[in-house]
Amino acid sequence: MEKSVNLVAHRGYTLNYPENTLVGLGAAIEAGANFLEVDIQLSKDKVPFLFHDRDMQRLCDQAGSLHDYTASELNEFRASDSGRFGNKFADNPITTLLDLVGLMQTHPKVTVFIELKRSSLEKFGIEFMVEQVLSTLEPVKDQCVIISYSIEALAYVSEQYQWPIGAVHDDWEERNNEAIADLNPQYFFCDLETVPAEGDLKLNNTHLAVYECTDPKLAVALHKRGIEFVETFAIGEMLEQTRDIAGN
Repeated sequence: MEKSVNLVAHRGYTLNYPENTLVGLGAAIEAGANFLEVDIQLSKDKVPFLFHDRDMQRLCDQAGSLHDYTASELNEFRASDSGRFGNKFADNPITTLLDLVGLMQTHPKVTVFIELKRSSLEKFGIEFMVEQVLSTLEPVKDQCVIISYSIEALAYVSEQYQWPIGAVHDDWEERNNEAIADLNPQYFFCDLETVPAEGDLKLNNTHLAVYECTDPKLAVALHKRGIEFVETFAIGEMLEQTRDIAGN
Protein backbone atom coordinates (compact mmCIF):
# COMPACT_ATOMS: atom_id res chain seq x y z
CA MET A 1 0.00 0.00 0.00
CA GLU A 2 1.28 3.45 -0.90
CA LYS A 3 2.44 5.48 2.10
CA SER A 4 0.01 8.26 3.00
CA VAL A 5 0.88 11.93 3.38
CA ASN A 6 2.32 12.97 6.74
CA LEU A 7 0.01 15.63 8.16
CA VAL A 8 1.54 18.05 10.64
CA ALA A 9 -0.69 19.74 13.24
CA HIS A 10 0.27 23.37 12.56
CA ARG A 11 0.53 24.99 16.02
CA GLY A 12 -1.76 22.21 17.28
CA TYR A 13 -5.43 21.69 16.41
CA THR A 14 -5.66 25.36 15.51
CA LEU A 15 -9.02 25.22 13.75
CA ASN A 16 -10.78 24.38 17.01
CA TYR A 17 -8.38 25.51 19.76
CA PRO A 18 -6.05 28.43 20.50
CA GLU A 19 -2.73 27.90 18.72
CA ASN A 20 0.47 26.78 20.46
CA THR A 21 -1.37 25.71 23.60
CA LEU A 22 -1.33 22.47 25.52
CA VAL A 23 -5.07 21.98 25.05
CA GLY A 24 -4.78 22.34 21.28
CA LEU A 25 -1.69 20.16 20.99
CA GLY A 26 -3.26 17.46 23.14
CA ALA A 27 -6.41 17.58 21.03
CA ALA A 28 -4.30 17.16 17.88
CA ILE A 29 -2.70 14.03 19.28
CA GLU A 30 -6.08 12.67 20.36
CA ALA A 31 -7.30 13.26 16.80
CA GLY A 32 -4.47 11.04 15.54
CA ALA A 33 -1.62 13.46 14.78
CA ASN A 34 1.86 11.93 14.71
CA PHE A 35 3.52 15.25 13.90
CA LEU A 36 3.16 18.65 15.57
CA GLU A 37 4.65 22.06 14.82
CA VAL A 38 5.12 24.77 17.44
CA ASP A 39 6.81 28.18 17.73
CA ILE A 40 9.21 29.14 20.51
CA GLN A 41 10.03 32.53 22.04
CA LEU A 42 11.74 33.52 25.28
CA SER A 43 10.25 35.55 28.10
CA LYS A 44 11.97 38.58 29.62
CA ASP A 45 13.66 36.27 32.12
CA LYS A 46 14.57 33.86 29.31
CA VAL A 47 12.05 31.06 29.86
CA PRO A 48 10.96 29.31 26.61
CA PHE A 49 7.25 29.63 25.79
CA LEU A 50 5.15 28.47 22.85
CA PHE A 51 4.16 31.61 20.94
CA HIS A 52 4.00 32.69 17.31
CA ASP A 53 3.27 36.41 16.95
CA ARG A 54 5.66 39.27 17.59
CA ASP A 55 2.96 40.88 19.77
CA MET A 56 0.46 39.41 22.23
CA GLN A 57 -2.69 41.17 21.12
CA ARG A 58 -4.31 38.55 18.89
CA LEU A 59 -3.90 35.54 21.14
CA CYS A 60 -3.88 37.10 24.61
CA ASP A 61 -5.51 40.55 24.33
CA GLN A 62 -2.35 42.03 25.84
CA ALA A 63 -0.05 44.83 24.73
CA GLY A 64 3.61 44.31 23.96
CA SER A 65 5.70 41.28 23.03
CA LEU A 66 6.23 38.06 24.93
CA HIS A 67 9.79 39.07 25.75
CA ASP A 68 8.50 42.19 27.53
CA TYR A 69 7.16 40.03 30.37
CA THR A 70 8.64 37.64 32.93
CA ALA A 71 7.47 34.04 33.13
CA SER A 72 5.49 34.76 36.29
CA GLU A 73 3.73 37.66 34.57
CA LEU A 74 2.99 35.53 31.50
CA ASN A 75 1.52 32.83 33.71
CA GLU A 76 -1.19 35.32 34.69
CA PHE A 77 -2.18 35.91 31.05
CA ARG A 78 -4.54 33.72 29.04
CA ALA A 79 -4.09 32.36 25.53
CA SER A 80 -7.77 32.54 24.63
CA ASP A 81 -7.81 33.86 21.04
CA SER A 82 -11.01 35.66 21.99
CA GLY A 83 -11.41 37.07 18.47
CA ARG A 84 -12.21 33.55 17.26
CA PHE A 85 -13.47 31.77 20.35
CA GLY A 86 -14.98 34.46 22.59
CA ASN A 87 -14.85 33.31 26.23
CA LYS A 88 -14.64 29.59 25.46
CA PHE A 89 -10.95 29.43 26.42
CA ALA A 90 -10.92 32.31 28.89
CA ASP A 91 -9.02 30.21 31.47
CA ASN A 92 -6.50 28.75 29.04
CA PRO A 93 -2.88 29.56 30.04
CA ILE A 94 0.07 30.30 27.77
CA THR A 95 2.05 27.09 27.32
CA THR A 96 5.71 26.75 28.30
CA LEU A 97 8.17 24.58 26.42
CA LEU A 98 8.48 22.51 29.59
CA ASP A 99 4.72 21.85 29.40
CA LEU A 100 5.23 20.55 25.87
CA VAL A 101 8.05 18.28 27.01
CA GLY A 102 5.69 16.69 29.51
CA LEU A 103 3.12 16.07 26.79
CA MET A 104 5.76 14.56 24.52
CA GLN A 105 6.95 12.22 27.24
CA THR A 106 3.46 10.74 27.47
CA HIS A 107 3.32 10.35 23.67
CA PRO A 108 6.80 9.09 22.71
CA LYS A 109 5.87 8.27 19.10
CA VAL A 110 4.95 11.88 18.30
CA THR A 111 7.52 14.03 16.45
CA VAL A 112 7.52 17.79 17.01
CA PHE A 113 8.94 20.44 14.68
CA ILE A 114 10.25 23.18 17.00
CA GLU A 115 10.48 26.58 15.30
CA LEU A 116 12.95 29.08 16.77
CA LYS A 117 11.30 32.45 16.15
CA ARG A 118 13.46 35.23 14.77
CA SER A 119 12.14 37.77 17.29
CA SER A 120 13.80 35.90 20.16
CA LEU A 121 16.92 35.04 18.18
CA GLU A 122 17.33 38.76 17.50
CA LYS A 123 16.59 39.75 21.09
CA PHE A 124 18.68 37.18 22.99
CA GLY A 125 21.20 35.93 20.43
CA ILE A 126 21.48 32.61 18.65
CA GLU A 127 23.79 30.80 21.06
CA PHE A 128 21.81 31.72 24.16
CA MET A 129 18.39 30.90 22.72
CA VAL A 130 19.52 27.59 21.25
CA GLU A 131 21.03 26.57 24.60
CA GLN A 132 17.85 27.49 26.49
CA VAL A 133 15.60 25.61 24.10
CA LEU A 134 17.69 22.50 23.51
CA SER A 135 18.52 22.03 27.18
CA THR A 136 14.78 22.06 27.93
CA LEU A 137 14.11 19.59 25.11
CA GLU A 138 16.94 17.22 26.08
CA PRO A 139 14.62 14.59 27.66
CA VAL A 140 12.71 14.27 24.37
CA LYS A 141 15.45 15.11 21.86
CA ASP A 142 14.75 11.99 19.79
CA GLN A 143 11.26 13.37 19.08
CA CYS A 144 12.45 16.81 17.93
CA VAL A 145 13.39 18.57 14.72
CA ILE A 146 14.62 22.16 15.10
CA ILE A 147 13.33 24.47 12.36
CA SER A 148 13.74 28.18 11.67
CA TYR A 149 13.89 30.93 9.09
CA SER A 150 17.35 31.71 10.49
CA ILE A 151 20.01 29.81 8.54
CA GLU A 152 22.60 30.99 11.07
CA ALA A 153 20.65 29.48 13.97
CA LEU A 154 20.18 26.20 12.12
CA ALA A 155 23.87 26.03 11.25
CA TYR A 156 24.71 26.51 14.93
CA VAL A 157 22.29 23.73 15.98
CA SER A 158 23.71 21.37 13.37
CA GLU A 159 27.37 22.09 14.11
CA GLN A 160 27.26 22.28 17.89
CA TYR A 161 24.50 19.81 18.76
CA GLN A 162 23.99 17.58 15.70
CA TRP A 163 20.20 17.70 16.08
CA PRO A 164 18.05 17.31 12.93
CA ILE A 165 17.11 20.65 11.37
CA GLY A 166 14.65 22.13 8.92
CA ALA A 167 14.99 25.35 6.93
CA VAL A 168 11.81 27.43 6.65
CA HIS A 169 11.27 29.86 3.77
CA ASP A 170 8.24 31.53 2.26
CA ASP A 171 9.26 30.80 -1.32
CA TRP A 172 9.78 27.42 -3.02
CA GLU A 173 12.60 28.91 -5.08
CA GLU A 174 14.66 29.38 -1.93
CA ARG A 175 15.36 25.66 -1.96
CA ASN A 176 18.18 26.46 -4.39
CA ASN A 177 19.67 29.09 -2.11
CA GLU A 178 23.42 28.51 -1.75
CA ALA A 179 23.25 28.91 2.03
CA ILE A 180 20.59 26.20 2.27
CA ALA A 181 22.58 23.91 0.00
CA ASP A 182 25.63 24.37 2.22
CA LEU A 183 23.53 23.73 5.32
CA ASN A 184 22.08 20.51 3.84
CA PRO A 185 19.06 20.42 6.19
CA GLN A 186 17.09 17.24 6.71
CA TYR A 187 13.85 19.20 6.05
CA PHE A 188 12.77 22.14 3.92
CA PHE A 189 9.50 23.98 4.67
CA CYS A 190 7.90 26.49 2.31
CA ASP A 191 4.63 28.29 1.61
CA LEU A 192 2.24 26.09 -0.37
CA GLU A 193 1.21 29.04 -2.55
CA THR A 194 4.73 29.26 -4.02
CA VAL A 195 4.93 25.60 -5.05
CA PRO A 196 4.70 24.96 -8.83
CA ALA A 197 1.29 23.70 -9.94
CA GLU A 198 2.73 20.79 -11.90
CA GLY A 199 5.70 18.46 -11.98
CA ASP A 200 7.68 16.38 -9.51
CA LEU A 201 8.77 18.07 -6.31
CA LYS A 202 12.05 16.72 -5.00
CA LEU A 203 15.15 18.04 -3.27
CA ASN A 204 17.94 15.46 -3.10
CA ASN A 205 18.00 13.93 0.39
CA THR A 206 15.83 16.60 2.02
CA HIS A 207 12.29 15.91 3.24
CA LEU A 208 9.88 18.48 1.78
CA ALA A 209 7.08 20.14 3.78
CA VAL A 210 4.52 22.82 2.91
CA TYR A 211 2.22 25.08 4.88
CA GLU A 212 -0.75 25.81 5.13
CA CYS A 213 -3.29 23.35 3.68
CA THR A 214 -6.86 22.44 4.62
CA ASP A 215 -7.75 20.77 1.30
CA PRO A 216 -7.41 16.98 1.62
CA LYS A 217 -7.40 16.35 -2.15
CA LEU A 218 -4.61 18.86 -2.60
CA ALA A 219 -2.61 17.30 0.24
CA VAL A 220 -2.85 13.86 -1.35
CA ALA A 221 -1.92 15.27 -4.77
CA LEU A 222 1.11 17.05 -3.32
CA HIS A 223 2.22 13.85 -1.65
CA LYS A 224 2.10 12.00 -4.96
CA ARG A 225 4.36 14.70 -6.42
CA GLY A 226 6.98 14.36 -3.69
CA ILE A 227 5.85 16.48 -0.74
CA GLU A 228 6.22 14.32 2.37
CA PHE A 229 4.79 16.65 5.04
CA VAL A 230 1.78 18.97 4.89
CA GLU A 231 1.05 21.39 7.74
CA THR A 232 -2.59 22.00 8.51
CA PHE A 233 -4.68 23.90 11.05
CA ALA A 234 -7.49 21.33 10.59
CA ILE A 235 -5.64 18.21 11.66
CA GLY A 236 -8.64 16.10 12.69
CA GLU A 237 -10.65 16.79 9.56
CA MET A 238 -7.65 16.38 7.28
CA LEU A 239 -6.60 13.05 8.81
CA GLU A 240 -10.08 11.63 8.31
CA GLN A 241 -10.58 13.00 4.82
CA THR A 242 -7.18 12.03 3.45
CA ARG A 243 -7.72 8.49 4.72
CA ASP A 244 -11.06 8.40 2.90
CA ILE A 245 -9.43 9.61 -0.33
CA ALA A 246 -6.62 7.08 -0.07
CA GLY A 247 -9.15 4.32 0.53
CA ASN A 248 -11.10 5.08 -2.66
